[in-house]
Amino acid sequence: MMANRIMEFNNGNQEFPKGLYFEIYGDEGKIESTLRANHAYYYKEKKIWRGSGKVEVKNIKKNQFLNTEEIFWKPDKRKIFTEKFVSIKLENEVIYGWGLDADQDMSNYSIKKPKGEFEIDD
Repeated sequence: MMANRIMEFNNGNQEFPKGLYFEIYGDEGKIESTLRANHAYYYKEKKIWRGSGKVEVKNIKKNQFLNTEEIFWKPDKRKIFTEKFVSIKLENEVIYGWGLDADQDMSNYSIKKPKGEFEIDD
């Protein structure tokens, strides 16, 4: 994790007002994905992160990019989710929609309300 400024509160929560950058490693010790947000907050009691502003998640292996304005991350469950508008740039297409549930490395995901044209494998 990299951040320019961290504010820690008495209850253990943390705020990252100038944003943060995460590298998420897999079991083999290689970077699986990255997460970048313009602003972030960690809720210690719930063990959940909230990224907001310009949020980008990248799956290194699949070369996929997720963009949204808000995302939540549960490291203990290895999951990310949002109810906001998302766009996912794949190799040959872009998928849009509202709401997302995904593995933290974007290897599996579902968009709750997809929008646009995209290919579906039979």
